[in-house]
Amino acid sequence: MDVYEAVTSRRAVRGFTDRPVPGEALERVLTAAAWAPSGSNLQPWHVYVLTGAPLAELKRRAGERVAAADDWDEREYEMYPAGLKSPYRERQSAFAAQRYGALGISRGDVEARRRAAAGNWDCFGAPAALFCYIDRDLGPAQWSDIGMYLQTVMLLLRGEGLHSCAQMAWSVYRETVAEVLSPPAGLVLFCGVSIGFEDTSVSFPRTGRAPLAETVTFVEG
Repeated sequence: MDVYEAVTSRRAVRGFTDRPVPGEALERVLTAAAWAPSGSNLQPWHVYVLTGAPLAELKRRAGERVAAADDWDEREYEMYPAGLKSPYRERQSAFAAQRYGALGISRGDVEARRRAAAGNWDCFGAPAALFCYIDRDLGPAQWSDIGMYLQTVMLLLRGEGLHSCAQMAWSVYRETVAEVLSPPAGLVLFCGVSIGFEDTSVSFPRTGRAPLAETVTFVEG
């Protein structure tokens, strides 16, 4: 698979089979992903990989919280700015309409949306997941480094025939994740990433992208 195919075939998959992910594939991916760029080579990512019994335990604990309608943990970072402005607001709304519309869930059906969102905390059935932390003392540039690292991981997963779904949703169950992983106190959970083989019987329309002219300006001589 060439790099263009990896980029264009990567998407947030929200349905996985229970086929195990080979451990050697995960090691290859994470070894190569270490070459992702980071300012002054800080490499600010702290990654935990879960499979088997530890992942099952995390899913069990998260599932109990979902079933109990437990309050979310206090956010350690803002996922989206309050009062999201145009054009970002419209893009976010279009995404939500497409995703929930494909599930037959209306805009006003809050309970159905919550049930759909609960799939996040089962990793959408994936048999492997990684959790990416960053030191709370680092700044916006290092958070950018984390994004480049995760994109590198997800593209390399495509090279292994695997799919993924990056999930900031795990940050609101960060205390449950910490119960299983016991990370150092100085780390902030940015996101989880579900990893596995796609369940092709679960159909989700792919979210489109803005036209090039809307996001890119060529300044030519």
